[in-house]
Amino acid sequence: MASPLFLCILLVVFGSYLSTISAAGNDKESFVVVSTSSFQTQDVCSTSTSTVMPRPDRAGAVVPLLHRHGPCAKSPSTDKPSSFAEALHRSRVRADYIMSRALRGRGTTTIMEGKVSIPAHLGTSVDSQEYVVTLGLGTPAVEQVLLMDTGSDLSWVQCAPCNSTDCYPQKDPLFDPRKSSTYAPIPCGSDVCKSLQSNHLGNGCSMNDNGTQSQCGYRVQYGGGLKTRGVYSNEALTLAPGEVVKDFHFGCAYKQRGADDKTDGLLGLGGAPQSLPVQTSALYGGSFSYCLPPVSSGTGFLALGAPSNTSGFSFTPMTDFMDDGTSYLVKLTGISVGGKQLRIPRKVFEGGLIVDCGNIISHLPSTPYAKLRSAFRAAMAAYPLIPSDDDDTCYNFTGYSDVTVPKVALTFTGGVTVDLDVPNGVLLDGCLAFTESGSDGYVGFLGNVQMRTLEMLYDARGGGLGFRAGAC
Repeated sequence: MASPLFLCILLVVFGSYLSTISAAGNDKESFVVVSTSSFQTQDVCSTSTSTVMPRPDRAGAVVPLLHRHGPCAKSPSTDKPSSFAEALHRSRVRADYIMSRALRGRGTTTIMEGKVSIPAHLGTSVDSQEYVVTLGLGTPAVEQVLLMDTGSDLSWVQCAPCNSTDCYPQKDPLFDPRKSSTYAPIPCGSDVCKSLQSNHLGNGCSMNDNGTQSQCGYRVQYGGGLKTRGVYSNEALTLAPGEVVKDFHFGCAYKQRGADDKTDGLLGLGGAPQSLPVQTSALYGGSFSYCLPPVSSGTGFLALGAPSNTSGFSFTPMTDFMDDGTSYLVKLTGISVGGKQLRIPRKVFEGGLIVDCGNIISHLPSTPYAKLRSAFRAAMAAYPLIPSDDDDTCYNFTGYSDVTVPKVALTFTGGVTVDLDVPNGVLLDGCLAFTESGSDGYVGFLGNVQMRTLEMLYDARGGGLGFRAGAC
């Protein structure tokens, strides 16, 4: 017969379990019951690109946005991270290099109290980027599948002639500038070329094929090991039917080294003069937005220009990160889990968050991350944790048809509170999609998992970042 002490302990543990489930079941506003099948990757494209559009009062260009590993992609990538640990590694590498780039101009490669010490390279890691758009380049327009990146400025594609030793293999034909009636290399002495030098993107000058003109060279080295260089060029860019940018500056790449991403190139959406939003500011006001789909089998959008009516958005102030001109920074002020605000001193958020669609996982300073992890684990106490050397929060949902997940909300400057999508804006492969960025006050990152289903509006004129829920 069991002892009274054993029965007492059993009742306390079982009572705690029941209270957790009861709280989840009765508070519909704070917890969400989701099917475990939603965590599984789908092999069929679930959304038609014609059905996912931003608000109808937008006057700019709209482009379908897809996950590069998903079934909706024209040429799905084959280099999908094999595990949450690999995705986390890629995310940390990218974060380290963004910090290194920002500090490069200040004559140091040591990041925030010596946490990271790496060579300072230009650009950021492309291995972590997950979303692509298809645009038309040249006349006649040739489709190009490009990685979308708010952490880069200069856009580029691989150009013919380029053999297999100089360029990585891609599924689409290489863009051939010789077949376009609107292609022109940018002269080396032009102001446009000089702007590359000022942003450390220049690569000297070279003569064209007939030796009559000195061409502007570009070079970018990314944190993930990819290097790209070629001729900085001028071309017509077709964003959507009837939406053509006549003089778009991009890199025509003839020499690649490093990562093999299977895509045709990269689309830079940062804040420096070489980016697409800045180049098209006369047409679209410098503003843009995107919505990342909740799952890789869904479809989102990239839109240039702000809607005429922004009443559906909540805005928080946005600034440049350390005046590097590329990255966008916002200030986090609070976090809630399961409807309960966590007790976190606001001063620990002083470093801000870099808003980075190319970073998979969000990075938080030590105290906010520890508080979030503790509260999330308490709310998910009914489910077994998977042991982790990195102390990640990953669950084994084997045998469960449904799980109850707490809502997580982020509050930004101005009292803007954003509810993350559940489960896809909180969990990645059954793991809490947050990690530690460093000590309190250290700069963090708002990753693309947390952006899912939100329309993220980068309002250049208002200097703010807008959030609109349930946009895709």
